[in-house]
Amino acid sequence: MLNRTSIVYTSIVRSKVLTDAAPEQWKIHKFGLSANSWRRLYGRSYWVTGAGTGYGHAIACILAAAGAQVFLTGRRIEILHESLRKMADLDIDTRKCHLIPADLTKYENIRLACRNVTELCDSLDGLVNNAAIPSKPGSQYPLQDDPIEYWDKIMAINLKAPWLLTRTIFPHMRLNGVVRIIFMTSEAGWSSTPGFGMYNISKAALNSLGHSMAMEYSKRFPDDDVQINIVQPGEARTEMNQGSSVSPYSVVSIVLLLLAQAKGSANGKFFDRNGRHVQFCNTWPYERPLA
Repeated sequence: MLNRTSIVYTSIVRSKVLTDAAPEQWKIHKFGLSANSWRRLYGRSYWVTGAGTGYGHAIACILAAAGAQVFLTGRRIEILHESLRKMADLDIDTRKCHLIPADLTKYENIRLACRNVTELCDSLDGLVNNAAIPSKPGSQYPLQDDPIEYWDKIMAINLKAPWLLTRTIFPHMRLNGVVRIIFMTSEAGWSSTPGFGMYNISKAALNSLGHSMAMEYSKRFPDDDVQINIVQPGEARTEMNQGSSVSPYSVVSIVLLLLAQAKGSANGKFFDRNGRHVQFCNTWPYERPLA
């Protein structure tokens, strides 16, 4: 019997997802989504941060493939343009993709980015908070030795930015009564590995942020279909982890599945990229399959 107050990392339910789907064959497998779920993404508007590389690029890419309007945010405009070129290589129409470059450590940049998005769509249907930075390279004892300025930087990007971005764009998301928000966490949020202390803490705090915002916003707006959830994408080949052989497209299926959920589905829940519904502290796994 699980103690409700304990911290565990387990699952009771599993949703059917694809974690090894080849992106160039997206027209065939559609990343495992049903025809109804795939159609539900068409014509809707989604915003992905950290969209130039890794998980963010993969998610933005397949949302565009599904016919959604996609806003791609990152610090480096040239990397965002490269993201569009890679989409075109996969025979994905990028005409409904918009580049919204922004330094998310600056609140004025966040406000400007939100204003740009609101001018380009009547209502934003979904937000994927994916942008993050890793621990300082080469640091063995960051909680003891790293400069205070790096703590401020990693918390600003990994924690403060998704909070400010979500709360700033939320009123625009409510306009059609449908809100889908995903916070991309990490196993580091459940860990205490030496050498990664600041990153571990930032992701642990992000877990709490995602769950807390889900509970607060759904309570304040009970008539809206608020679904705010947290995804643990696992290890893959990204800028943070060049040595991995796992494709960043491994997370696409679970993310798109959550964005395409019908009314009354999961809110404030934790999911692994492989379809596991995760229990975290006193947050029980979502009790029904997503697919």
